[in-house]
Amino acid sequence: MRILGINCMNHDAAMAVVDGSEILWAAHAERYSKIKNDHYLNQQIVDEAMTYGPFDKVVYYERPLLKKMRQWSAGQYRLALDPRELPRQHLKKFGINRIDEYVLHHESHAATGYYTSPFRDCVILTVDAIGEWDTISIWTAQNGQMKLRERNKYPHSLGILYSAFTQRCGLKPAEEEYILMGMAAYGRPIYKDKIYRDFIDSAMPFRLSQNLHRGIGNWAPGADTMDIAASVQAVTEEILAGLWSRAASYLPASCLMEGQRNLVFGGGVALNCAANSKLADLGIFDNIWIMPNPGDAGSSLGCIAAAEKKHLNWRHPFLGYNIEGEYPVDAIIRELESNKMCGVANGRAEFGPRALGNRSFLADPRGPEVKNLVNKIKRRQQFRPFAPAILEEDVNDYFTLPKAVKNTPYMQFTAACVRGKDFPAIIHYDGTSRVQTVRKTDNPGFHELLSKWKEKTGCPILLNTSLNIKGQPIVNDRTDAQAFETRYGVRVF
Repeated sequence: MRILGINCMNHDAAMAVVDGSEILWAAHAERYSKIKNDHYLNQQIVDEAMTYGPFDKVVYYERPLLKKMRQWSAGQYRLALDPRELPRQHLKKFGINRIDEYVLHHESHAATGYYTSPFRDCVILTVDAIGEWDTISIWTAQNGQMKLRERNKYPHSLGILYSAFTQRCGLKPAEEEYILMGMAAYGRPIYKDKIYRDFIDSAMPFRLSQNLHRGIGNWAPGADTMDIAASVQAVTEEILAGLWSRAASYLPASCLMEGQRNLVFGGGVALNCAANSKLADLGIFDNIWIMPNPGDAGSSLGCIAAAEKKHLNWRHPFLGYNIEGEYPVDAIIRELESNKMCGVANGRAEFGPRALGNRSFLADPRGPEVKNLVNKIKRRQQFRPFAPAILEEDVNDYFTLPKAVKNTPYMQFTAACVRGKDFPAIIHYDGTSRVQTVRKTDNPGFHELLSKWKEKTGCPILLNTSLNIKGQPIVNDRTDAQAFETRYGVRVF
């Protein structure tokens, strides 16, 4: 059975196609429209989806009428009453005249994680800003079946709390939370207790004292934004630690008997890699799976899995638009040796917010000038760090991974670098790096590049960041790559 899954009319619209248990394609609307975090579909992504048709079923990632009820209760009357903000109306513009099944928002998140995971028995924790009503949910999963155990409802949302502080620090909410996370390393959590006093009634179950959906205004006027960032990051980590412990109390007996305390973590909050690392060091779980696209875009795949209730054959996240050709290993190495940096746009695009070797801006991580130069080209704040890509077999020689983390192929965890002075371009202010481990089975071309780079230079690491400029989507096709090269003077292969 060939199924089309759709997420749209929320931040980061996406589509996915599954045939039986095989994932044929999955992509972000923004890569085609060139609008960062595009809420809506566009003709280009729909046209590519249709090349995989016809479809036996079309599945949507949430239930729109429940969402309308929540919008009405929250005073979002325009959204609640606007008939254009219904998926059927939006999809008709592109000739999609049916939706055969609707799946609850948090069920889509949970299914995205569980049915791509290596686990059969586990507990699932989903934490995001908001679905229809749910903001936090805990599920158990055994032998392919998920069961909801506990839920938290709007307006009591950890994701909304974090987004409100993102806006308070001058950043764009529901988009630039990752920048707030990076800022936290430069501050002191001196406002942590004030956050608890002003906004949080209870940590478990999580309850806010007020609805923060419209932000917190100029809370703590005059406070240093780095200290605010550090404070809300600390609060988030403490609340998440409680949620992980609560989730662990639901672990199936089969997991405990086998000594395999397995967690699937999903929802947009699961992209907070700094928090993930601290939590993974607590020893609550033995094994953790965070798929590379745990936010709303990933639910275009998750809604299919939730509808079919079966594991998908997850191999890697390279599921999007395909730029054909051999991976240009030798050309990249020559450019890195002569100019320290270059771009690569080759093969299928990554499904998720992070470039993992096929739509990457690469650089030699050695030397004090590289970080500032790459940040300048990408028009990012100078304080922001970059990620290292390293062969999986070398990672333990250079990084101290969290206790429950054996590898980190999707940049979901940070780790302390034991030789940070040698690689200043990939070390954050707190001495950590958001590591990507690379294995041949995931991406043979990128693996070969790292192997040859190490053999030629003695350096086992490449700086790896997304091939885009701040505020723009990642490069998708060859035309995008050529435009990037022309405009920014960086060779793209």
